[in-house]
Amino acid sequence: MTTIAQSFLTDTDREQIVAAVQRAERITSGEIVPLVAGSSADYHAAEFNGALALGLSLSIVAAWLLEKQDMWTFLLIFCAAYAASFLAVRLLPGLKRLFIPNAVKNDEVTKAAMTAFHTHGLHRTRDLTGVLIYVSVFERRVHVLADKGINDKVDPSTWDEVVNIVTSGIRSGMQGAALAEAVTRCGELLASHFPVRSDDCDELPNLIVEGDDI
Repeated sequence: MTTIAQSFLTDTDREQIVAAVQRAERITSGEIVPLVAGSSADYHAAEFNGALALGLSLSIVAAWLLEKQDMWTFLLIFCAAYAASFLAVRLLPGLKRLFIPNAVKNDEVTKAAMTAFHTHGLHRTRDLTGVLIYVSVFERRVHVLADKGINDKVDPSTWDEVVNIVTSGIRSGMQGAALAEAVTRCGELLASHFPVRSDDCDELPNLIVEGDDI
């Protein structure tokens, strides 16, 4: 079964992104890793909250239409509506997103990006020059993390430009080209501070796609 993360990029997109990473790393000793995750969290609370809100609303409407005003009939209708709503929220990502506050999504994406940074060894590069371009498909969020060696010389706000490149591309349905462009821009930003070295080697994967559907 194809997951959200796997379907986010076509084979052509992947080839384009990997090629962009290889080109960028010819001009900088920085290690640039694009990572596509299906989701940054399970958001189970959204399923319960969504089912409660939808189930209660549907129950009130159904009881009114059926002209059933006794408590037991309403409870039976509510149980059925709650179960149907719970299933709908779980299976429909667009519906589930409606019951997750933006602040919660932002926080979960940030935490997941930091976890991925360490899980995939971006903190262990020789010169502390790892850069993670983290894309979380479900939340429609992009987060860029750079290691200490880079942040000592590059203003962290610089990465806002890279985020905007990717998010704009996703909105236009050109996520592969956008990620490749973001990688290229990262290479340009790093080249002046971290030029490629004669003994430079490829320390990290050129693209990571991970995560099951939520």
